Amino acid sequence: MLPAVLFLSLAAQTVSSSAAQHVHAGIEADKLGRLDEAVADFKAATEEDPKLAAAFLDLGQEYIEKHEFASALAPLKRALELNPAIEGGHQLLGYALLSQGYANEAIPHFQKAHDAASLGIAYVEAGRPADAIPYLQAALAKNSDDPDLLYYLGRASGLLSKQAFDALEARYPDSARAHEMMAEDYAALRDEPNAEKEYQEALKARPDTLDLHMELGLLYARAQQWDKAEVQFRAETHIQPGKAEAFYRLGDALLEEGKVAEGRAALERSNALRPDMPQTLFSLGKAASLDNDPAAAEKFWLQVLSLEKGSALAAQAHFGLATIYRRQGKQAEAAREMQEFQKLQVQRPSEANP
Repeated sequence: MLPAVLFLSLAAQTVSSSAAQHVHAGIEADKLGRLDEAVADFKAATEEDPKLAAAFLDLGQEYIEKHEFASALAPLKRALELNPAIEGGHQLLGYALLSQGYANEAIPHFQKAHDAASLGIAYVEAGRPADAIPYLQAALAKNSDDPDLLYYLGRASGLLSKQAFDALEARYPDSARAHEMMAEDYAALRDEPNAEKEYQEALKARPDTLDLHMELGLLYARAQQWDKAEVQFRAETHIQPGKAEAFYRLGDALLEEGKVAEGRAALERSNALRPDMPQTLFSLGKAASLDNDPAAAEKFWLQVLSLEKGSALAAQAHFGLATIYRRQGKQAEAAREMQEFQKLQVQRPSEANP
């Protein structure tokens, strides 16, 4: 992350008039975008006054502006030799070092500059993700829309996760969690047979592992093996009777099997555990519609629309309402909902199809 340009005032320093003229000329050249001229003026200032820390700092900054990071190192190091407390010196030198791949060397400079963002990035580049995360989080708290910070936080989290999984596989290869990790990898590769095998091995090792039955159920659900999915989701509800998602998944699977009353009951339990979860409300509307209860279906789908704006789920709720109103002979209302559905289909063609 490029620091702000930091040209320092020479008013409080004893400077030769010639060196000062070169510094001021360099500042003006930089303002006009004449970077080569600025470099020449700052270099001349350092030659006129070899002890003028500000001139070396400005020269280093100018090289950074030109993306000539290797050339920036010597003048920035010299500026800090002359004045270790010079404002911006450590930040600029840290940036130049980091840009050349010297992450470990950059870290102490960013520490002295109290630059959390650059320090976090340097820790990632140095292969120290655990050290990076708190600094990146602190920087994001001040600048939540910075794409570089978001990227590096994601990268640090991924590296830390990989380190933990590698340690798990190396130390406990036959544990339930190791088999679960392998199953997740196979599932991500769409290798369902091996994923199922690893999930089953994990369950043999520790049948009451939290979320394991639900993950296996999701694997079956993706393959539309709803009877198998139901068994796994039901098992998860026994292990975690307070987990809303487990009841939601069970209810959805039961609806797919045509077990409307059972599915509706499971979904109602999910909604009681975690009210206003849009996915549960949508499925409750679907269950009510299948159960010939249009008033309840309308209520649930309107709740979805109060929570979801412009999503695929909202599109499906509009479609469901249009169907109800058409059956009730409410043509204007049905047309309105169908229009909203079609509008979202245009916006999200790959997701809005119910």
